Amino acid sequence: MKAGASGAATISELVKKLSPPRAAWIMLPAGKPVDDTIDELKELLEPGDIIIDGGNSFYKDDLRRAEELSGTGIQYMDVGVSGGIWGLKIGYCMMIGGPENAYRHIEPALKALAPPEGYLYCGPTGAGHFVKMVHNGIEYGMMQAYGEGFAILEASPYSESLDHSQVAHLWNQGSVVRSWLLELAEIAFSEDPKLQGIEGYVSDSGEGRWTIQQAIDTDVPAPVITMSLFSRFSSRDANLFSDRVLAALRNQFGGHAVVSSDSKERE
Repeated sequence: MKAGASGAATISELVKKLSPPRAAWIMLPAGKPVDDTIDELKELLEPGDIIIDGGNSFYKDDLRRAEELSGTGIQYMDVGVSGGIWGLKIGYCMMIGGPENAYRHIEPALKALAPPEGYLYCGPTGAGHFVKMVHNGIEYGMMQAYGEGFAILEASPYSESLDHSQVAHLWNQGSVVRSWLLELAEIAFSEDPKLQGIEGYVSDSGEGRWTIQQAIDTDVPAPVITMSLFSRFSSRDANLFSDRVLAALRNQFGGHAVVSSDSKERE
């Protein structure tokens, strides 16, 4: 509100506050919540308006939604957004799909939300969410490798002399495995050196499964991403150190819920 935003209590009120051509951006869990909101919006919007799905929807749902809206004159954009809770501070990386003229119309908003060079028009409908889907599949594999690596360190004869936070910091100083995920690992280990405060229970939110299915459909071998998903399944029956690393990383970058080690409730 202090930055000039104006709230709306209902979707109808939101539409009334926007000036044509309107651009309505939705950020909701994939599936029915998105479909229900689009169904409500399309009754209120007019030809030339734009609906933007900025959540993690499956790209084939984008194709269906764009087709369903085609007769209304309302344009549909899919925007894959990465950055998690840290996006508020450093900006959001965005992958955009949909009609190019609609992309040009919303580009000022994308530029305002992204860091420098942090958004890309990827192509027609579905392209944005497709690129984000693969991005998240890669994320699964990277996190799994970090988790397994720190687990090997933790099980080694040198575990008592090693500080995992310092190791993560070191590896970010010019090493070939440096990354933002390692920065987050450093933070997580500095807050809880042995990650004893959380359980190694790792959820998956769909994108890894979709990436693997796409790999199967197009005959592309993807053993690392596939096994990283299966490892998340196994985490729900164990409490391995590597899984605690994954859980800590998801909490750091996205604010995803973790399961406390002193709680039996799993989210």
